[in-house]
Amino acid sequence: MTHEMKLKAEPFYKIKNRLKTVELRLYDEKRKRIAVGDEIIFTLWGTEESVRCKVICLDVFKSFEELYSTLSLTDCGYTGAELASASPRDMEKYYDPEEIKKYGAVGIKIKLI
Repeated sequence: MTHEMKLKAEPFYKIKNRLKTVELRLYDEKRKRIAVGDEIIFTLWGTEESVRCKVICLDVFKSFEELYSTLSLTDCGYTGAELASASPRDMEKYYDPEEIKKYGAVGIKIKLI
């Protein structure tokens, strides 16, 4: 199965340049349909530029706090300089805290193809 997701410039180019191998998302109904072996087409927000990735692992968590304490933040796209300030609250830029409580979080490990 192939899924489509939009990304802002920074995470998009980190995936494109193989600097980010785990995409962080709310584990909502849309993401629950993703399975290992599926493909995801990430499109740069507002453009038609895209990259195709294969899903190689799904790590499901009750919260982004649990995800951040378990997964490699470097794999999640943080640079060495950003690690000290990395916080699960960073995800509140994208998701409402009530949605996070309701659905939990998923780390989608991907490989560029």
